[in-house]
Amino acid sequence: MSLSQLARSIAESPTLKLNETAALLREKGEPVIHLGGGEPKSKTPMDAILSCTSVLNTGDVKYTPADGIPALKKAIIRYTEEHYGRLVAPENVIVSSGAKQSIMVLLHTILDPKDEVVFPSPYWVSYPEMVKLAGGVPVVAHPKDGSFQPTIEDIAEVVGSYTKAIILNSPNNPSGVVYSKEFIAQVVEFCEKKSLYLIMDDTYNRLIFDGQTPTNCYEYAKDLTESSKLIVVNCVSKMYAMTGFRIGWAVANKQVVRAMTNIQSQETSGPATPSQWAAVGALNGIQSSIQALRMTLENNRNVMVARLNAIPGVKVTKPGGTFYCFPDFSAYNKESQKLAQFLLDKVRVVTVPGKEFGREGHLRLSYCGTLGEIKQGIERIQWAIDPNSANELYIGGRKLVRDWA
Repeated sequence: MSLSQLARSIAESPTLKLNETAALLREKGEPVIHLGGGEPKSKTPMDAILSCTSVLNTGDVKYTPADGIPALKKAIIRYTEEHYGRLVAPENVIVSSGAKQSIMVLLHTILDPKDEVVFPSPYWVSYPEMVKLAGGVPVVAHPKDGSFQPTIEDIAEVVGSYTKAIILNSPNNPSGVVYSKEFIAQVVEFCEKKSLYLIMDDTYNRLIFDGQTPTNCYEYAKDLTESSKLIVVNCVSKMYAMTGFRIGWAVANKQVVRAMTNIQSQETSGPATPSQWAAVGALNGIQSSIQALRMTLENNRNVMVARLNAIPGVKVTKPGGTFYCFPDFSAYNKESQKLAQFLLDKVRVVTVPGKEFGREGHLRLSYCGTLGEIKQGIERIQWAIDPNSANELYIGGRKLVRDWA
């Protein structure tokens, strides 16, 4: 079969592939612990369910405007004013089938062939492939000190004449690191000076710990006119545990949103109607579920970090937010793909190789599961890699004896 050069160049999503692998193993009765996912265990808020079912019960589920229903735009406008102190118009908002589609449509809107998009390492696995799908060139800025906290110098060094946009994701997937306010302010100023688009992927900005407050990029912007190239992307997937509803949005200048709407209308005709009404219910309803999820995640993070720190040779940067931890296992195996496969084969623990995020030797571990899964998962990992741990391990009632190096 003859496929396009573009199709041949795009890799499958490693995180979705791991979800599939874990599901297949579970179907076979394997005692799998999935520490690779990014999906909260909490339930969809009841306000979202009631709002969704109310429209379903009418039986009148039809097309909506390509850029989102007015009720959802109104809820997003209120959300933006409440959490960003920024009052925007309906023409500044586009609703998409998830934050991923918002970013994808945006990249199609602003990129010409060979335009470059810069983002720091470690980065969300989809950024490079999404940029390539839009005809652009992904460029990674590697922090010189090897940390997860980039500097403006790291960014500026890789920006060139072909650079069109910078993407920042804070709190960061996969590291959980919250970028400093000083760094965000410097990037906002840098992009305005260079006339670059700045895409703020704020997917996890309500899920931060230790009393920190989300960074508001608008606070540092001097240009808040309709010529502004600052774009903020968000969704209900993570903070409301509504991953399956696939609703995200972008807030941008009217010209960008108008062009994004034209493109989205040709791609999908717009997001699903029931999902949009579910998002209305979530945004307008009782917000206690976010606080409950945040507290659960913070506690889970503390347990995971403590257990990882007990493994000799493993280096851990304490996450400031998200669901993820990104420990360095290079003392045991510098090839993250081989290590992840080894852990899956030997102790049935699913992890995500750091290579997919631009950092070899690391694994992304998720703490959005139960405490039992976290404790048992880290116990299995330690048993598999640490020769000084107990010689035997029981998994699903089966005794394993270490017989490998």
